[in-house]
Amino acid sequence: MKSDLKYDLLIIGGGISACVFASMYLKNNITKKVALIEIGRGLGGRSSTRISKRFKGWKLNHGSPNFNISNCKNNLLLKSYIDELLENKFIQIDDSDKFILNEDSNLETIKKSEFSNGDNYLSLDSMSELSKKIIESNNLLGKIDFFFETLIVDLKFKDKEWVLTSKNGDQFKSKFLICSTNLLLHKRSLKILNINHIPLRKTIPINYDEKIDLLLKFLEKQTFIPRLTFLIYTNENYSYKDFYSKKYRYFYLNKNLEKKYRFERIIFQLQDNNKLGIVVHSKNIELFNSYINEKNEEVFKQKIITNFNKLFEDNPLVNKLTFDYEISIMKWNASQPSGIAVPLSLQFSRKYRIGFCGDWFEGDGFGRIEGSILSALILEKKINDLIK
Repeated sequence: MKSDLKYDLLIIGGGISACVFASMYLKNNITKKVALIEIGRGLGGRSSTRISKRFKGWKLNHGSPNFNISNCKNNLLLKSYIDELLENKFIQIDDSDKFILNEDSNLETIKKSEFSNGDNYLSLDSMSELSKKIIESNNLLGKIDFFFETLIVDLKFKDKEWVLTSKNGDQFKSKFLICSTNLLLHKRSLKILNINHIPLRKTIPINYDEKIDLLLKFLEKQTFIPRLTFLIYTNENYSYKDFYSKKYRYFYLNKNLEKKYRFERIIFQLQDNNKLGIVVHSKNIELFNSYINEKNEEVFKQKIITNFNKLFEDNPLVNKLTFDYEISIMKWNASQPSGIAVPLSLQFSRKYRIGFCGDWFEGDGFGRIEGSILSALILEKKINDLIK
């Protein structure tokens, strides 16, 4: 067990919200000692990129390939930050083709949906790289200690200090704590962590802090959409039927097709090796359970290609797949929040020196990257003076 891991501030989670908060916080508190703890192998959270060890030269954004900002004009704080990302050339406007597929194989140009509700932006590199660049801005990367593949399983608050214990037994101590993930606050932690109590509720019993009580009540009603993502690696012979040359191309299924084929959206991603990667997203619970119960993964993968080919059978733009293409499957534990959003007024507890940010807070960006960014910007403003 390590005993010297002591910080001014700890951040749990390595998604875009955590990275935005860390960048803004250190910009205003350059002398503070900060650590970021993430269960995954790198930054990005649900906006991560799969850099395959097996297939060299592939970078597939298997979470959010782009993001949209719907409230930029009405929120000066958000607008200023997006303008800064554009000025630093971290992002660019995404003008890729976006279509809705219908039953007649017709293509409707997308106007407005859950994934396209404002101005769309694209990372100039991968989505994981965007999170990294956000932290690197203002030369702050060296100011943060990163602990990847580290799962926090226990929280304690004693003598105005947080003590976090990882699954491996490492301890982290800090004056302040930021949770950009709500895993340790939500009942889903019981199954995922195989424990019999919600960690934050055990740490702060009921009636000890009104804000924490309210936050946990809202989270109790919040659900999460289980997702499967299929990453398809094609060869150099696979291409579109037309001469489309942009990096991405998006196909969203209408409700009837989504119910029939159990896919939500299909995103084509041109690679640096000029091969065309395909990422198929599904939030269908029947497909999710089918994958969990399937003993032969290869049989399951063949079903995915069969459904893909049926879906695009008469499509004027997309060719069918052969059955020899490799497929990776990702099952999302940290998935998109749904239902009740947490009020932004509950973001920070002064008594317990703990703050919260992420896409699980109220607003136009609930469940999306916009909410992740905005909640982080608002939280940093709230606690900056206090932490100083």
